[in-house]
Amino acid sequence: MRIAVTGSIATDHLMTFAGRFADSLIEGQLDKVSLSFLADELDIRRGGVAGNIGFGLGVLGLSPVIVGAAGEDVRDYRSWLERHGVDCASMRISDTHHTARFVCTTDQDLAQIATFYPGAMVEARHIELHPVEQRVGTLDLVVIAPNDPLAMVRHTQECRTRGYAFAADPSQQLAFMEGEAIRKLVDDATYLFTNEYESHLIEQKTGWTVDDIAARVTTRVTTRGKDGATITTRGQAPIHIDAVPPRTIADPTGVGDAFRSGFLAGLAWGLPHERCGQVGALLATHVLETVGTQEYEGALPGFHERFRAAFGDDAADDIAPHLPPFHG
Repeated sequence: MRIAVTGSIATDHLMTFAGRFADSLIEGQLDKVSLSFLADELDIRRGGVAGNIGFGLGVLGLSPVIVGAAGEDVRDYRSWLERHGVDCASMRISDTHHTARFVCTTDQDLAQIATFYPGAMVEARHIELHPVEQRVGTLDLVVIAPNDPLAMVRHTQECRTRGYAFAADPSQQLAFMEGEAIRKLVDDATYLFTNEYESHLIEQKTGWTVDDIAARVTTRVTTRGKDGATITTRGQAPIHIDAVPPRTIADPTGVGDAFRSGFLAGLAWGLPHERCGQVGALLATHVLETVGTQEYEGALPGFHERFRAAFGDDAADDIAPHLPPFHG
């Protein structure tokens, strides 16, 4: 099964400030604010939703195609993805923009001051999917993940026109998009991925009811944090997926992307939705236990036995033939 993942490719610059931002904010003077905070640590991480999902699929033995835009400064990141089985040949490289960047400083109260620079991501609107299909032979599923909003709409429309099955994953962009654009992203999707809050936001902004969405989407996958996930397929009873309890909590960033990677891997392996959700749940927990969205590879050698402990012998036997050898 050939999966194309469209979406953001970004670099995260994460800094920590030992003090409190609030101590430097003066009431009545915020319109004149001019501050600089001395950071104690700088952590540079690979990120972006397409990169995170693609990496997860790659370490599970798939060869996903990344479709997105980045700058010339993406070389090392691209090499990292390719070493982990990701096809990056359809990545658009900008001549004028840097790769998208998320710069965030966190203080001792966990308050954050952040800036997101979209950079080359805006050029994703110029990418056409048909040349990707011609290069790789077929596109069995196209994931429309958070990206330049015009790119998301364009990719979705092309999927409908060319008959590509697609998974809608609007996620963070829901806050910036209006109802009509969201309707274009969701209508006719084979899969719709959201968390619980985003599912309500879609209903609010589109004016659609749960039944309206069920008539437009074949399968709706809703993640619920520590309460697991719910998979609802038209004409079938809902499936509940338990979360896998973490051994430690390091950083929640990228947990949703990892769930999607595991779920999509299960689809590629031909497994039923329950197993897909269970693979996603365990991969998400691996990310929760790790700082960084793509730093969990070392924990994967124990994936199968931990899966068995969480979901039972029958479930573990079902995924065993599909798991690649993990080397850590």
